[in-house]
Amino acid sequence: MQICGVDDAGRGSLLGPLVIAGISLEKRKLKQLSSLGVKDSKKLSPKSREELYKKIIKIADDYYVAKITPRSIDASVKKHCLNGLEAKYMAKVVSKLNPDTSYVDSCDVNPKRFGKEISKLSENSKIKSYHHADSRFVIVSAASIIAKVTRDRAIARLRKTHDLGSGYPSDSVTVKFVTKYYKKHHSVPSFVRKTWKPVQKITEKN
Repeated sequence: MQICGVDDAGRGSLLGPLVIAGISLEKRKLKQLSSLGVKDSKKLSPKSREELYKKIIKIADDYYVAKITPRSIDASVKKHCLNGLEAKYMAKVVSKLNPDTSYVDSCDVNPKRFGKEISKLSENSKIKSYHHADSRFVIVSAASIIAKVTRDRAIARLRKTHDLGSGYPSDSVTVKFVTKYYKKHHSVPSFVRKTWKPVQKITEKN
């Protein structure tokens, strides 16, 4: 019995990719994940996430990571279809891993509808979609760690040449970076999500 967990990282960020990760393993191996101390990535320090990432990949029978570019995100936001974009990529992950049952963390207010959409797109009928699945199911917690570490590494690469903070709108360093860049170039870098409200505020103001 192959069980799969799917989660995202970076949905609310102003910049960088939105990462969707999936991991699949035999149901009997779930206990191993729990004994490692796997839990929702938001409750772990960056160091713990990095350590667990390596251990999870060793235990997993298979895993798959998809990165969605700011350009694709902007195109979907313009069509008011960000949830649809996530469903499409989560379905891609499920199709690649082809498990018996998948647990997904729903970004839609209606988890059932979100699960049905993934089921239709992936042609895999056993999709269990829940809010806060990353803190309810250890398999989704594991996927959340894979997604978060992948995204953190992508941001770290950008940080080598830009002082951009965490990438989130609550981070003053990030807001300052986008503001300064826009004032100087009258555009934003390709890794910034142009349709995000805080970014639009910066461009309108300046």
